[in-house]
Amino acid sequence: MDKVAETVEKVKKEWDQTYAQTQQQIRAIEEYYQFGSLRQEKNSLPRLNGLAHDGLTLLSSLLFKLDLLAPQLPSEEEIQSAQATLESWKQESQRLKLSLRNANLQAKANIRKAAQEERELLLGGGTESTLRRRNLQTKAGMTSAAESITESLRRTRQLMVQEVERSAGTLMSFGDARLPTPPTPQSITLPVVMHAEFCRGINWSITEG
Repeated sequence: MDKVAETVEKVKKEWDQTYAQTQQQIRAIEEYYQFGSLRQEKNSLPRLNGLAHDGLTLLSSLLFKLDLLAPQLPSEEEIQSAQATLESWKQESQRLKLSLRNANLQAKANIRKAAQEERELLLGGGTESTLRRRNLQTKAGMTSAAESITESLRRTRQLMVQEVERSAGTLMSFGDARLPTPPTPQSITLPVVMHAEFCRGINWSITEG
């Protein structure tokens, strides 16, 4: 097979694969929040849109590549066939762009509907409504507790560091009172180094905690 014709076949195969994948992404956008919120954990709407746009970009690149290759095909029949494929691809690409726009409109409508149903459920009566409210309150309580613990650890760390600094200062003063001569640089450096090492140990322990 001619090298150009072989390359054209590879481009066509890649187009078919990319087109099918992009259709799947657009379908996922259209169904976003249509079947509940649990399935939205892995694929967010921006991520799905990013994948769909990547697919459209790749399709445009393949279309451009086929446009360059078509005139280089060995026979007139193959050239005409490639040009017909080009026209078909242009129409398919436009349809995909329109489908993506409509899918996003549908996704927004699905989100609004799901939010309305959630509000009605929370404001309504019954066991399920009570469980939903209790679940939301529990999550809020857990978040508040975590923030409180973090702040408590921060205050504890500050108090411990202050206490260590006071202790180090007391030890150095006590040492100065006992010495008849002024302290040497070596005698000052050792407590300071021990103090710094101890503080770093405190910081590491609190951070790990």
